[in-house]
Amino acid sequence: MIIRIFNTREELDRYAAQFYIDTIAAKPNATLGLATGSTPIGIYEKIVERYKSGDVTFVNVTTFNLDEYVGLPPENEQSYAYFMKHHLFGHIDIRQDRTYLPNGMAADPAAQCAHYDEMLAAQPVDVQLLGLGHNGHIGFNEPDAELHGGTHVVQLKQETLEANARFFSSMDEVPKQAITMGVGSILKAKTILLVVKGADKADIVKRALQGPITTECPASLLQTHANVIVLLDQEAGRNL
Repeated sequence: MIIRIFNTREELDRYAAQFYIDTIAAKPNATLGLATGSTPIGIYEKIVERYKSGDVTFVNVTTFNLDEYVGLPPENEQSYAYFMKHHLFGHIDIRQDRTYLPNGMAADPAAQCAHYDEMLAAQPVDVQLLGLGHNGHIGFNEPDAELHGGTHVVQLKQETLEANARFFSSMDEVPKQAITMGVGSILKAKTILLVVKGADKADIVKRALQGPITTECPASLLQTHANVIVLLDQEAGRNL
């Protein structure tokens, strides 16, 4: 595991964006694992800037997102499909038929999960971007006595609902379920890029990176992966 702590979020975002650009330069048909939430927004902004400068093309790139809310159609402004279009896909030359997210509107969620795992198996992720939840979740894999290996429907914990409530008009509007890649699926990525920002994440960063490996802190399972790169701002890394 490589841990890098940056003086500013600007430096962190620039480094992460360059990592993706370098990956595509080395492998133009790379498969990229992407994340949503507030953490990657700055990274996506830097990637878009570099695309507009002519430094990278996404015409042969494939992407898989970690998760999607159950019950939100792609046109809903709080869906992750909408998020990705707004922050990244709508600003670069990626083919839309190469951008995959779980279908939160699927009539048969179990079949949707199985199909997503089949696609991931056929096209393994080269670099998977991850954020880190306050309770140690990665994707929407919440702390539990046991974790699912593959893509599955998850009931979101109260602390996750509260963290996500800032994006909605009220708590009642926050979806209670999501479809997420399982920890096993995440760990199959060749490289994992874990990005964490903010003093409020400092304690869980230490627990995830230096604490015991336990399903009660899903991110701690990243300690078992051979190629994890952790990018932290000063606040998030202050306890290491």
